[in-house]
Amino acid sequence: MPHRDEARNAAYDLMRAVDERDAYANLLMPRMLRDRGIGGRDAALATELAYGTLRGLGTYDEIIAVCSDREPYDIDPPVLDAIRLGAHQLLRTRVPAHAAVSATVDLVRLRVGVGPSRFANAVLRKIAGREIDEWLPIVAPEAADDLVGHLAVTHSHPRWIVEAFLAALGGDADQTAELLAADNDRPKVVLVARPGRATVDELLAAGGAPARYSPQAAYLPEGDPGSFAAVAEGRAAVQDEASQLVALALTRVPVDGADTRWLDLCAGPGGKAGLLDAVATHGMPGFAPDGDPGERPGGRPGEHPGGHPGGAHLLAADLQYHRARLVRQTTREAAVVTADGTAPAWRSGVFDRVMVDAPCTGLGALRRRPEARWRRDPRSVPELAALQRRLLATAVDAVRPGGVVAYVTCSPHLAETRDVVAGQDGVEVLDARAYLPEVGDLGEGPYAQFWPHVHGTDAMFLALLRRL
Repeated sequence: MPHRDEARNAAYDLMRAVDERDAYANLLMPRMLRDRGIGGRDAALATELAYGTLRGLGTYDEIIAVCSDREPYDIDPPVLDAIRLGAHQLLRTRVPAHAAVSATVDLVRLRVGVGPSRFANAVLRKIAGREIDEWLPIVAPEAADDLVGHLAVTHSHPRWIVEAFLAALGGDADQTAELLAADNDRPKVVLVARPGRATVDELLAAGGAPARYSPQAAYLPEGDPGSFAAVAEGRAAVQDEASQLVALALTRVPVDGADTRWLDLCAGPGGKAGLLDAVATHGMPGFAPDGDPGERPGGRPGEHPGGHPGGAHLLAADLQYHRARLVRQTTREAAVVTADGTAPAWRSGVFDRVMVDAPCTGLGALRRRPEARWRRDPRSVPELAALQRRLLATAVDAVRPGGVVAYVTCSPHLAETRDVVAGQDGVEVLDARAYLPEVGDLGEGPYAQFWPHVHGTDAMFLALLRRL
């Protein structure tokens, strides 16, 4: 009887859960490791194997097809997932080839059967015959003949996502390749200190590292974020730097008159709401960039994003009750309601600031959700874009004249970003880059676009609109 390898079994079970019941890897893996008592190096190995395999699945399937007498979709899914895990070990990790093959064959023998283990052994031995750099010219189309196909196979993304990224980057093939490669890197864990509740110095003293951009951020080099007292107590949280900065940008835009009523229209699961709630309640010091703002991308002479004195109140809404519950857990002073953002119960023109973090394809966060690229469907884009336009129109209606709306998506897809904002009447489009002085290379404006390959963040899009 082969030895049960707990790390590889956990990675395999995660792969099967994603395939069989559309599980979310980033939610299931920590719970699985905790329930099984897997920690330390075994936990790191299980996570790397599962996430790395899910990211590289498109490339591995092309190689498996060459090394097998059948197409991947004709292989029994439990066997195929194991072979994919073995391919990842052989091609992208430092696991010795003999160990990767034998461990995967043992896994198939234990979990599926003796006959399938022989098939897996034959396929994996063929895969082991070449390095990944030798396989790619064999399985990927020539870039000169099919650029999208070449990038899709080389960097393991569906064709439609490659096409969307290429369009968003103005047809720049080199930048698109860098973005796709960055999608396959493991993202850093970023913490946010919520103003008035925690400080960056507290996070640094607890073992965090200084962050590059956000004044409220610290990086977590290793370990469990929950080991930080501020995180365990809800005074700080895990939040990508771009997500922090688009929320802070909304609070920095000056508004005339009252500035006490804020709205987060699509607040779940609560990351941006948690930060907005803290700034609204406790305020935020003014933030003036170093040097002449006219010399930085997006800067105009005399523009220095200000802080907020506090004393405002946030209303956080979400359509789904369970997401609204998550918002309640991450906010302290905010009023949280379950409400349809396209048909709200509040009156027109009553808010000073509105955040619209719209539901989207999530193409900007593929680093964090390794299976998402295979789960997304291009047919959902028109439906999502229509919803985004309705939500933005509701937000503009909800804000008072002179008030500010932030339209945010975690997607760079043009149909979900520029095209949505371009159809909105009755607003002045502000230069969003002027309210993000910490960050360069955010595009030509007036919008701000973060990129994984440029900023090391999610591909977050921000538009700032003032109601006329």
